[in-house]
Order: sequence, then C-alpha cells, then structure tokens
Amino acid sequence: MIMILIGPPGAGKGTQASLIEEALSIGNLSTGALLRDAIASESDLGNKAKVLVEGGNFVPDDIMIELVSARIDEPDCANGFILDGFPRTRAQAEALDELLEARGSKVDAVIEFELDDDIVVERITGRFSCSNCGEGYHRAHKKPAVEGVCDVCGSKEFVQRADDSEEKIRTRLALYHEQTAPILPYYEQRGILRSVDGTKDMDDVTEKLKKVLASAN
Repeated sequence: MIMILIGPPGAGKGTQASLIEEALSIGNLSTGALLRDAIASESDLGNKAKVLVEGGNFVPDDIMIELVSARIDEPDCANGFILDGFPRTRAQAEALDELLEARGSKVDAVIEFELDDDIVVERITGRFSCSNCGEGYHRAHKKPAVEGVCDVCGSKEFVQRADDSEEKIRTRLALYHEQTAPILPYYEQRGILRSVDGTKDMDDVTEKLKKVLASAN
C-alpha cells in the first residue's frame, strides 16, 4: 500500500500517518522529518533547506525528490509507505510516479484533508512544547495540568517553533493553495483521490481513513 496524504499544514496528517504506519507496518515518510534530519546534518542540501524553511517557504522540487528517493529505498518501506507532505507540486507528483514505476510500484490512494485556513492558523499558532523533553501542548486543546509546568518532566521551560507564527503560516497556506491544491485533479483523474473532513476529531478521521484503505485494497 502506497498512500499520499495531502492537506494544509495543521490538518492532522502527521497524526493519522502515525496511526496508519502502526496498523499496516509500513514506512511513514514525513517530509517535515526528512527536512529536519537534513538540516540537522548541516549538509549543503540541509543548509539550503534551512534558509527556505525558516522563511516559511516550500523547498524546491529537486531537493525534495532527492530526499524522498533515498528514503523509499530503506527497509521499512519494502511493503509500502505513507507520504505526508509530498508531493506538493505537479512536477513532484510526476517525479514520484517515475520513481515508483522504476521500482515496479504505483500510488494506491491519495487522501485530501479539507480544512479552513482560519482553523489551520488557530491550530498551529497555539502549539508549543517542553524545551527539555519535547512533550507537545496547545494553548486551547492540550494545556499542561499545572500551568507553566510540563506534565512529563516537570520543566518550566517551553518553546514554540519559529515557523509557527501566524505570518509564516499564512505564507505557507498561500503557497499550499497556489502550488499543492492544483495537483488534486491529477490524482482525481486516476480515480484514487478521496477526501476527509479535517475539522472532525481524530477518531472520526481515522474511521474514514480505514474505510478508504479497505476500498483501496
């Protein structure tokens, strides 16, 4: 099973990808994680990506394709994988098809997470985490049990990602609507595109995804 999750930032794609990964024992390719690993490596590729990510911009096709191509050859992807955040452009979608065709595979299902921009902004700007253990929180939906104290390790130090400001989120949303949303017809024409309501709670979205997976098999 090869599945693509498409939707704006903050739509819950990463959460659902982790659940599918566990249920099907397949690879989980989050482009966010791929980029963070590349940036942490301080390679030439990683340094180029860092400048773009910190500016709230998408990373060019050639960099993403190189990262994804290497990742899908790892052992955990042998029985399939989920792509979260890739492809984001028509060129990336076509490049992915070429990569898979060369390996005798193809995309089985594409899931679009539908979500209003204002909800995305509220979701992302409210996120923060413990600077010590990394436990994640949200100002509206997941506050620490004791204000200002991490539930897991007791630290009183919290951080918010630099690219989670409203200005940068709006930039990312504009790029999503301009570059990524137009690839949906590419998959719709092939009869593999399905949509889920990203405003629903996690369990409802998971149940819808299970039905999609069952119909794709």
